Amino acid sequence: MARCTAPVRGHSSASAAARCPACRYKSSHYSGYGSSYSSYGGSRSSYASSGGGTSSSSARPRWSRSGSSVSYTRAQVQSLTPIRDAVETRAAAQPDLRDAFLCHAWDDRKGPAKELHDLLEAAGVKIWFSEKDLGLGVPMMRAIDKGLANCRVGLVLVTPAMLDRLPKESVADKELSALLAGNQLVPIVHNTTYEALRNVSPLLASRTGLDTSEDSMTVVAEKIAELVAV
Repeated sequence: MARCTAPVRGHSSASAAARCPACRYKSSHYSGYGSSYSSYGGSRSSYASSGGGTSSSSARPRWSRSGSSVSYTRAQVQSLTPIRDAVETRAAAQPDLRDAFLCHAWDDRKGPAKELHDLLEAAGVKIWFSEKDLGLGVPMMRAIDKGLANCRVGLVLVTPAMLDRLPKESVADKELSALLAGNQLVPIVHNTTYEALRNVSPLLASRTGLDTSEDSMTVVAEKIAELVAV
């Protein structure tokens, strides 16, 4: 008696069924079997795409420009979405605000801070930068307060120099907590780690943002430009 080869070869097509000695004359039955096979395949695909199987680590945020080549991780989209919501809210209420304020350590003003500032300006971001907009000797938290009052979001460039300066600023937990609760701060970690930041400022480290170990400074600037564009 002929035996069905489906368990070994499968009947994913009419030609496969035609080659099976048991099913070659059962075209009507094959059609139903094939439908069941297709349904199973579809269910397995849906399972994978929903996260049950292998899924992509990238995601497209709703604010990303059409045709943009910038790629985001799912973690970045999750952490930046509340910031984007705040951008839209503030833009509607105060359309004349600048896009972003860049907070940085004094030692970084001629290095990574200026590099990021220049890239942001080239990307069309209206950026508040201490080298142009603030006088010397202004405490960091006062600078953040002033900058955020005139901008939609604040960018904190976290470098080794910033980590060295943070404890000396005596940043009050309640002040930093208020800024973070308002979804107004985006940490940008450069030449250090979130773990190192956590040792100095657990509150600031609780807000994940962008990291130049994952993206180049140019890509970071492009992501910020998309984030604040309205």
